[in-house]
Amino acid sequence: MLAAAGHAVRDFGTASEAPVDYPDFIRPVAEAVARGEFERGIVLGGSGNGEAMVANRVCGVRCGLCWNEQVAVWNRSHNDANMLSLGQRTISESEALAIVRVWLATPFEGGRHIARIRKIDEGCK
Repeated sequence: MLAAAGHAVRDFGTASEAPVDYPDFIRPVAEAVARGEFERGIVLGGSGNGEAMVANRVCGVRCGLCWNEQVAVWNRSHNDANMLSLGQRTISESEALAIVRVWLATPFEGGRHIARIRKIDEGCK
């Protein structure tokens, strides 16, 4: 879906359904986004919670867990999120695809949210 829509895609793994230590796969995505190699990143996990936590430990990343399209809109428009976390156990594949489409299409509103983003990023000097 992403590549077909013209997005550059890099899969950071895993290529198996076997349990893994998700930080081993999430941190490299977050670091690539923070370095500017990618404008945005999308991570997946069982609930998406741990994945968002790992990503948000990397300075310059603002990753939000989204479970519906409206939350995805706020994630981008209010928080200028550069990473999206999805929980495979909490939403269907069609819901996940809809969330990704909305998240990618939603711009940051700026305005009153800029000062909040600066406060989020204060610790990353």
